[in-house]
Amino acid sequence: MDVKHLKEYLSWLYYQYLLITCCYVLEPWEQNIFNTVLLTVIVMIIYTSYVFIPIHVRLASEFFSGVCGGQHESTVALIN
Repeated sequence: MDVKHLKEYLSWLYYQYLLITCCYVLEPWEQNIFNTVLLTVIVMIIYTSYVFIPIHVRLASEFFSGVCGGQHESTVALIN
């Protein structure tokens, strides 16, 4: 891919972002504040997902294994 085409494509994507979020009607300092808040929220969502989703998946798998008749670790240790 040519650098010129890449630059045009990225500028087109940025223009689409401005149209979708209606940021094109804001002043530059307002756009900066909006973009900063939006980026902060996205980073917080990604971090929270990275930290807490594995914990919830593990807890859900333990719950459903108990509901579906799976043996707990303490029961298995007592049998052996």
